[in-house]
Amino acid sequence: MNIPKNMTKEEVLEKINLVVDRISPKYTFHGYDVDDIKQEAFIICMDALDRYDQKRPLENFLAVNLSNRLKNFVRDNHYIGQDENKRNVLCPKQLTYESSIPELYVNLDQKIDFKSIQHIIDTELPSELRCDYLKMISDVYVSKKRREYIISVIKGILDENR
Repeated sequence: MNIPKNMTKEEVLEKINLVVDRISPKYTFHGYDVDDIKQEAFIICMDALDRYDQKRPLENFLAVNLSNRLKNFVRDNHYIGQDENKRNVLCPKQLTYESSIPELYVNLDQKIDFKSIQHIIDTELPSELRCDYLKMISDVYVSKKRREYIISVIKGILDENR
């Protein structure tokens, strides 16, 4: 590890962890767990230290480097080639409406009306979950445990309204 001048190893690791914790949750995609992305992000930041120019703040350098590398990873491994897909790749989503609906509700012979499902969820979701639910659909980080709980409540609401 290449430690910048005027910094200790602990300070560098603290900056790396701060950047990883802030940026990694934005890149949960295609079945990758936040913890998996954080591990990869930590490695990316450690590798980037060799190219660090000490005239810039370390945190800014790491954030830009990490964001670019994660975007490149998504582009290289999950880009299909259409303009809409490219836009989605460059703005990764934490949770989409389609991914919040369990597979057992997806029937290829029957068209699903997502607006109706969304209306049911909006009217029946308990108020104490609403704030975190809105964060989830707005791509704001929500802890994995809380996210899983909210999704389980949504599944229960959908079961009741079959």
